[in-house]
Amino acid sequence: MFRRLTLLPVLMALFVSPAEADTPPAKPKPEYQYRSGDIAIPAATADEPKVTAFGPDSVRAASRYLEDGALSWVREKSCVNCHTTGPYLSERPALSPLLGPPNAEILADFAESIPEGPAKEAEKNGHRYVSGSWTAIWCALGLAEWDRHVTGKTSADTDRALRQMMSRQSPNGAFVSYGEVEIPHITTDFELSLQAVRALTAAPGWLDSLEAGETRDRIERLKAWMKSAAPKNDFDRVLRLQLAHYLPDLVSPAEKESALALLASKQQDDGGWSTRDFSAVQDWHYEMSDAVVKLLASLPDAADPQSDAYMTALAVVMMRQNGIPTTDPRIQRALTWLKGEQRVSGRWWMHSLYRGNYHYTTYIATAQALKALALCDELPKVAAPAGAE
Repeated sequence: MFRRLTLLPVLMALFVSPAEADTPPAKPKPEYQYRSGDIAIPAATADEPKVTAFGPDSVRAASRYLEDGALSWVREKSCVNCHTTGPYLSERPALSPLLGPPNAEILADFAESIPEGPAKEAEKNGHRYVSGSWTAIWCALGLAEWDRHVTGKTSADTDRALRQMMSRQSPNGAFVSYGEVEIPHITTDFELSLQAVRALTAAPGWLDSLEAGETRDRIERLKAWMKSAAPKNDFDRVLRLQLAHYLPDLVSPAEKESALALLASKQQDDGGWSTRDFSAVQDWHYEMSDAVVKLLASLPDAADPQSDAYMTALAVVMMRQNGIPTTDPRIQRALTWLKGEQRVSGRWWMHSLYRGNYHYTTYIATAQALKALALCDELPKVAAPAGAE
């Protein structure tokens, strides 16, 4: 019996077709979204129960999720990225009055991750880009936001990060996004360049104190590109609202009103927005991989994308940044939708629009949802009182 069983795999292999033999086995779905030491965050799924009531307890859970996810990434990975530590340090410092101080371990990781040395333009598939520009942007943005909301002054690390970021600018003045598209946060060149603009304006007093020279010249080229860049899709068009917030002189009143009207036109009946409503699949990026195209086409709501937490929160953020009052019916409907969509883990679920394994977009959506609620004075204060253990 033992000998027959050991021969079974060999016999079966004789009857496997060449096509089947060349097909790699499907990767098992991960059990955890984040795991490190005593941190064990289960995989994000659409069927996770929603909270029975949004409030202090659910906000504490969301804060813990952001904290643990970022700490897990810092301790287990070697990169600053757009889907976990990037959103943590770019959004969490501003929430300090409500959630308590952000984590210094993550700050230290960003300081250690600042790119060094000169950067060179490279080419792949006929597309020219500066390698590592996205990492430099996330480092600079996170450090600048920490300085703005925690210390109130620009640190030496932030100054170095901003200068390294600007050294990775492409010749046309933009920051060029290269690699497989990650929707959202690394999609079009405009969106990536907008994150750089935010970093520059977040660092306390940095722009005003900058002396004439190469770095200032590069910033002027960036401004010129941002002002005249042709939008790739409707996502770029509505993102001009954030540009109007960070650098008002670059967006005319007519452009701002047009972007607000476009954003409002895409609100769904349930009060939310869908990221996928803002671009045809092939127009998200200069080069869409087959894997991403197939993923987007395979989603159950591909023909009629449903509201998602990231775009709904971002829409609220952009409206608030441009003076739309919290009492506006569009914002009120969006807030109702957001409060009803939080999950018991504290997360706001969102299906990944990149690979569909770990659904890290859930992390981005959670950070953005908390920001939107805070800008509307709808985020309960859960920070421990001063002096409390």
